[in-house]
Amino acid sequence: MNIICSRNELLSAITGVGRAVSSKSPIPAMEGILFQPEENAVKLTAYDLEIGIITYCPAEVFDTGDIVINARLLGEILRKSEGDTVSIETEPNLMVKINSGLTKYSFMGLPASDFPEFPVPDTDSTFTIPGPDVQELISKTIYAVSVSDQKPVHTGSKFIFEDGTLTVVSVDGHRLAVARKHGLEYGEDKSFIIPAKTLQEVSRLIGDKTENVRIGTAKRYAVFNLVGYTVVTRLLEGDFLDYKKSVPVAYKTSAVVDTSELADSVERAALIISDRFKSPIKMKFDDGTISISCNTSTSSVYDEISCSLEGDPIDIGFNYRYILDALRNSGVQKVIMRLNEPTMPMTIVPTEGDDFLFLVLPVRLRSNE
Repeated sequence: MNIICSRNELLSAITGVGRAVSSKSPIPAMEGILFQPEENAVKLTAYDLEIGIITYCPAEVFDTGDIVINARLLGEILRKSEGDTVSIETEPNLMVKINSGLTKYSFMGLPASDFPEFPVPDTDSTFTIPGPDVQELISKTIYAVSVSDQKPVHTGSKFIFEDGTLTVVSVDGHRLAVARKHGLEYGEDKSFIIPAKTLQEVSRLIGDKTENVRIGTAKRYAVFNLVGYTVVTRLLEGDFLDYKKSVPVAYKTSAVVDTSELADSVERAALIISDRFKSPIKMKFDDGTISISCNTSTSSVYDEISCSLEGDPIDIGFNYRYILDALRNSGVQKVIMRLNEPTMPMTIVPTEGDDFLFLVLPVRLRSNE
């Protein structure tokens, strides 16, 4: 291989695919990026057996030949070098020579044959959706993905295509997040579960781009085609929670509240909570106000905000982080909070439409809280 390309463009490309590089693997090639020169570009591939990312970097190609180059070392070289361009040349014995400005490096690469076989799934159906919509669906739900391996299927988000609507669902045992986009065109109704890591990378790669994202699925894989990148991921398998059965169909208390005001109040109350002094926050809904309080063994706090309240008064406790996550990810100025009993979950929905639904399980309050 013998190529010359822009140092900044190559650095951007390896940064883009680098999240699919294994940080530590018994297979050294999985800690590298596969370089495959083509006409006027070099194809870069990273794959950790769970997620794979492909992109292309414009380049002058003088000689072909595939090779695997350690991603961490190459990235540091490009960041520290000062030249505008970089040349990469490999020898038959896999020696890699990199020149940028006056700086020259030589080190050993790895044979392309050591790189794990990259899946090329034959997607059975595809659909397109604007990139910002994909980001919104991810941001509204990914915070509720489980980080525990007790039920691996819940470490991802479930995508459900039904009646022209895409619904994304995440659950971790303490909360549930549902987000929807209507009016989509696609083939058959279907559902599949995408790992959270993949969704985070897809959102990051979309960035501020507004172009459509094409999503295709195969039996065990999903493929995201973005501007400049292709992301291939394994699907998670297992019995995902039937979220519809978890959402209360009726409620006794309803409060319309300013999202930022309530989030700010919860944050103020949470200032006295720490790893040493843990305690739930108490929310009292009564007479057009929500009173927010918290008591630890050494401190106490009280705050209140106004709301538009209908129904029965109620005192209920929550883990403050779960409330904040839901409020901060709603993306709207006002939300409706619906409650029943102190031991039943609270739902948070928009004042108009059904773009999202958040469910938070309460924490039992002690008599002194």
